[in-house]
Amino acid sequence: MKLSFSSNAYTGHSLFTAVEGIAAAGYQGVELLADTPHLYPFTFGAQDVRRLQELLREHGLAVANINANTAVGYYGRTFWEPLFEPSLANPDPLARRWRIDYTKKCVELGHLFGAGTVSVTSGCMLPGIRPEESLALLRGSLSEIVPFAQQHNMRIGIEYEPGLLISCAEELLSFLDDFASPFLGANLDLGHSHVLGEDHAEVISALAAKIFHIHLEDISLRKHYHLIPGQGDMDFTSILYSLDKQQYNGYITIELYTYSNAPDDAARRSISYLRGLPFWSDREKKRCA
Repeated sequence: MKLSFSSNAYTGHSLFTAVEGIAAAGYQGVELLADTPHLYPFTFGAQDVRRLQELLREHGLAVANINANTAVGYYGRTFWEPLFEPSLANPDPLARRWRIDYTKKCVELGHLFGAGTVSVTSGCMLPGIRPEESLALLRGSLSEIVPFAQQHNMRIGIEYEPGLLISCAEELLSFLDDFASPFLGANLDLGHSHVLGEDHAEVISALAAKIFHIHLEDISLRKHYHLIPGQGDMDFTSILYSLDKQQYNGYITIELYTYSNAPDDAARRSISYLRGLPFWSDREKKRCA
């Protein structure tokens, strides 16, 4: 397992500044926000790509994931709702087509940066369309995206979230089993799981090899507000051991978009807390034994 930090904490800064800050904090990877003001695929040009590739090489940072969850850039102005629409399940064909094309561009960018995964959400439940109809639209969108991702040696991870069409681990597992592709899995946000009151060990065991990438943050009193690890009531030691038991060897990305006022501080405090847990020294001893 390797630690990464999401650039979505740095929305008050350029993506290049975000990479500098994340590297300085000591992370092995960075998750790139595929939205304004960062890696928005419709405005991030070839010169930007080259500059970012050089910066990543300079700092020895890998790209852990392309975060294609939100759509602020779609609206062309600064506000944060509706975050997830238009989604891959949007009933409007033109809006849904925008999201499909956007996601495919994110796949192409992910391939250029060696990311391996792109995370998406199911989108919201919208008035006038039943959940089963929305799931059929989502399945149709992914039937186009997943083969495209496979051609680029990329995987698509669905992130569930309370209140969305796919809102919990059980629903995600059912959808993944039905879709049945090794290139479609989970972008598992364990803070969301905690908000729902799920048992993290059971969730990790159930999804197992379907987990492509992890989002992690702390949560207090099951309130969906992302906190620096150590500030809430999540049991990170138990989470890390559960992931280790399932032989998860991918990236754990700390996602703290709630700290856009102080992203450098949030990045440093998060890695300091997590690296201070006995899990890492125990894991090293086990490796050397």
